[in-house]
Amino acid sequence: MKKALVFTVILGITSCAELKLPANFSLPQVPTSKPLSTTEVIQGLKEALTIGAKNSTSLASQVDGFYKIPKIFIPFPPEAEKVRKTLVDAGFSKQVDEFTLTLNRAAEEATKRALPIFKDAIVKMTISDAMGILKGPDNAATEYFRKTTSEQLFLAFKPVAHDAIKQVKLTSYWEPIASTYNRLAILTGGRAVNPNLEEYVTQKAIDGLFILIEQEEHKIRKDPAARITDILKRVFGSN
Repeated sequence: MKKALVFTVILGITSCAELKLPANFSLPQVPTSKPLSTTEVIQGLKEALTIGAKNSTSLASQVDGFYKIPKIFIPFPPEAEKVRKTLVDAGFSKQVDEFTLTLNRAAEEATKRALPIFKDAIVKMTISDAMGILKGPDNAATEYFRKTTSEQLFLAFKPVAHDAIKQVKLTSYWEPIASTYNRLAILTGGRAVNPNLEEYVTQKAIDGLFILIEQEEHKIRKDPAARITDILKRVFGSN
């Protein structure tokens, strides 16, 4: 009985092999993985932003994080450039250099407290935001982040910048520089200047973080090695 059954199976297989199948015949494709769910998309994008924020704030908050990274270095305030030039010409280069250094030190100090602000902003991402970011350009997440949170970040970050400026005694550098320039301006007929250092450092620090976050986003989108978790591989590997 068993031998007969085996013979019948073999005969059936042989007969099928001799059949002429239609030219357009193909076996059904078996999916290699399940389609991404909306939950996975949101989870992956939030994780990408969180990783980018952590890496960016960690880098920027180090000593020389702003000062020695050309893309985010904070220069002498543009509206006070004439102050810098006048003082350098008058022999105060050292004081100007120290002032520029402390501008960047203030941003570095403030950045240490920025991560919770970014995390709170990430939580607010909606389903439609997530799908738009997934299919958007290489900096879509960063631009969404900048567009929807810049004002809130500025308001929340400014007190931190105030504390940082106070901690590194930035005003102790600025006041004598501004006073010296203003005295020279009286002699030259120039106008006195007094830029708001808190607003300047705040905005520059935020801009610098967005630059770093955009770099992190680009790496995750383009470099498989940067997708360090399974969900990142699933979401960005399928895009």
